[in-house]
Amino acid sequence: MAAKTAGTGLEERWREILAVHARTMCEIDRVLHPHGLGASDFEVLDILASAAPGEGDQCRVQNLVGQVHLSQSALSRLIARLEKDGLVERTICVEDRRGVWVTLTHRGRALHAEVLPLQRAVLERMLGDRDTPGAV
Repeated sequence: MAAKTAGTGLEERWREILAVHARTMCEIDRVLHPHGLGASDFEVLDILASAAPGEGDQCRVQNLVGQVHLSQSALSRLIARLEKDGLVERTICVEDRRGVWVTLTHRGRALHAEVLPLQRAVLERMLGDRDTPGAV
């Protein structure tokens, strides 16, 4: 009986975490939509801004795979869309022709800087205070 109670508690906690994640992602999507971005788009821009902080700095797509919650094919499609929108550039890795480098463009850096406070405000609102509705 105790194992079932402990397991039930874990399941309830897991469902609570998933619900908070879903609400937070929906809210990020909502605030970024007017800027032409979704939560996953922003996440890739944010990781690139951190991993390649200088103008022209590059990051391998393979390094992004483990940091975003997307399959490799979904990430490739997202990067292609960001490239089409002029937010990133892709180049083939000279040392390893299977590898692909991604670079934030000037436009991508500017948009990231513009929407960063919006995304962080959502995180603060949704996750910052454990006593508020919607918080973990």
